[in-house]
Amino acid sequence: MRVLRSVAVMALLATTASAQQASEAEPAWRASAVALVPAGYVAGTSSSTDAAGTTGYLAVYAASADDPKTPTSVFAPRQMMVVTLSKDGTRALSAELKPRGPSDIATGNADGTDNDFAARQAELDVKRSALPGGTEPCDLGAWSEDKDLAGLNVRAEPSAKARVLGKLPPPYHLKMGGAENTPEGGWLTEFRIIGFKDGWFLIEGAMPPGKAYEDDKRYPRNAPKPYAGRGWVAANKVGASYANGYTRMGGLFQAPFVDAKWTPALRKLGGEFDTDDGPKRILACSGHWALVESHDGVRGWWRSLCSNQVTNCS
Repeated sequence: MRVLRSVAVMALLATTASAQQASEAEPAWRASAVALVPAGYVAGTSSSTDAAGTTGYLAVYAASADDPKTPTSVFAPRQMMVVTLSKDGTRALSAELKPRGPSDIATGNADGTDNDFAARQAELDVKRSALPGGTEPCDLGAWSEDKDLAGLNVRAEPSAKARVLGKLPPPYHLKMGGAENTPEGGWLTEFRIIGFKDGWFLIEGAMPPGKAYEDDKRYPRNAPKPYAGRGWVAANKVGASYANGYTRMGGLFQAPFVDAKWTPALRKLGGEFDTDDGPKRILACSGHWALVESHDGVRGWWRSLCSNQVTNCS
């Protein structure tokens, strides 16, 4: 029975973007089941599981999952509501909150992208021990948005009082003129985000601003050179573009999972956002997910950010 139940959950608690997008696919019992969700949780997607339609499953996540002070972890155990349905399968009679084991989590989109992210996520979790204690492992592209001419401080600890290891240059323009696609505000300093803790991002691999986009022969030898080692920068000084994380476009998830509640959000210039846009703020991260705020004030999770300053990140 355990095997049959797990297979049913895997097949029918499908966490694909297409399933979320088709609102007509929501089962009739969903509204009555959502009413049974305990305080402190938010309902995600739902599905019936057995041929008789007597049991339903509802993905749920902590209401604090999208709170920058208590962001949830993509590596943490997950839960679900097991719902007992009426004989006609249209109403939820009762529900019980239960853990979701590995076999209870559907991770495979038809194109295999969810499986790919799951494998990469497992690799990140293994590397957790190599990060400072309490650091949430992440893997995202980003850049410095600090326009202070003195540069952005990279610190030894996630604290404004910690020792400064080096600096990231402010936006940079080549004095003799650069590439035609130079951003109006100048080239930003790019890096990788590899961790998060208490409002700070752990970064490494910062590159000279614009060097990846300019002609090597014309790029000045005296151009600003960022601190390229590992260190901490304040989250409110960091920006990025939305990359294609193979999830539903045009909105954000309440938790870093594609079966969490989804809310539409807008681009800076209006219209549902996609990989031609970026968040107003990046608040936290977990694995390949970033907790962000859109330009119209929606807060939620997006999978995959990049630092490409020339083209979109599709």
